Amino acid sequence: MKIGFTIKNKMTIAVMLFCIMACSILIRVLEDKSIKDMNNAFISMYNDRLIPATDLFYLAESVYAKRFLLEEALYNTDSITIDHSYLKGRLTLANTNIDSLISKYEQTFLITQEKRQLEELKVQLADTRKIENQVLDYSGKQRLNAAKDVFENQGKTAFNAARQKLTELTKIQTAVGQELIKNAEFAVSGTRIYSSLQLALAIVIGILIVAIVFASNVVKIPNDKFNLN
Repeated sequence: MKIGFTIKNKMTIAVMLFCIMACSILIRVLEDKSIKDMNNAFISMYNDRLIPATDLFYLAESVYAKRFLLEEALYNTDSITIDHSYLKGRLTLANTNIDSLISKYEQTFLITQEKRQLEELKVQLADTRKIENQVLDYSGKQRLNAAKDVFENQGKTAFNAARQKLTELTKIQTAVGQELIKNAEFAVSGTRIYSSLQLALAIVIGILIVAIVFASNVVKIPNDKFNLN
């Protein structure tokens, strides 16, 4: 009777150990997924947020540089003419840099709102180039007053609109970056929970091992008495 009861207990413990083993495997899989998600969040934060945010800074810098070049050429009190070749070369260099940064930015992961803002930014940048071309055209003919009128009436508005779009894109970068940080923190908390569960399972396994040893001793004692008789 006792032997049968003991065997039954052993079977119960064995089933429990099997269930614990299955739980341990599942926890390990979930932990690996959590670590992978955390790693992906950090990679995305660097590749899709930190680097693009830096590119947006340089993009804004190039836009400001173009406006400065135009203002310097148009409102230089020391001269009544415009150095057409110099202005054209510097604007071309700035536009080439802007095109490169835009192309690089488009290769990163963009949410829907970013895509829309980027397309609007490209329209605004195209408007600034139209203004630049008109100013360059007038500067080539040394029509300084006509170039000033174009910049005053259209240029400043176009450059301000481009600046506003860059600001909006930067705000989106910040918001999405904060979301990625939250995801990473959630993955870290999940890893901690899984580690705690693994510790709890290890304790349970230890208790079951002690129970198995105790059950083995219970069986051994009656057998010894039987042999003595």
